[in-house]
Amino acid sequence: MLKEDRKLLAATHLSQLLDVVTGIGGFLVPLVIWLVKRDEILHLDAQAREILNFRISMFIYILLCIPLLLLGVGFIGLVVIGIFYLVFPILNAIRANNGDEPRYPFTLKIL
Repeated sequence: MLKEDRKLLAATHLSQLLDVVTGIGGFLVPLVIWLVKRDEILHLDAQAREILNFRISMFIYILLCIPLLLLGVGFIGLVVIGIFYLVFPILNAIRANNGDEPRYPFTLKIL
């Protein structure tokens, strides 16, 4: 039987901010939480997949912005991605804690 744990869902979204300190913890921590707790916590499977899809999508967009740096527009893309990395985990942690469905824009459905 699945139990509801909104605080863990919110913490999973906020764990993406570990990238500021560790560089890669923002991907690894949600991945580990998803692998360990997805069968125990209600909505964790879907929300963790959304987080990981967001992270993978943003990485792909960063790779696309790198050659665009030569044209001068890649910097704008990197700034926008940086803002997304900071804002959307916080907004979606609040949504998850309130019981709402989190949404990450421009996310490719990979997982």
